[in-house]
Amino acid sequence: MARDKVILECTDCKERNYFTTKNRRKHPQRVEWKKYCPRCNGHKLHKETK
Repeated sequence: MARDKVILECTDCKERNYFTTKNRRKHPQRVEWKKYCPRCNGHKLHKETK
């Protein structure tokens, strides 16, 4: 299966906030999205973790 589960972690407070899937064939590198962090109370950059 090409889609894998990934965990997104806030770059400021290091809290794991989001769980999503991504297509490994199209995006083999780690993804980065701006998402809302409830601990930081604002939109912050979230990076993929293992």
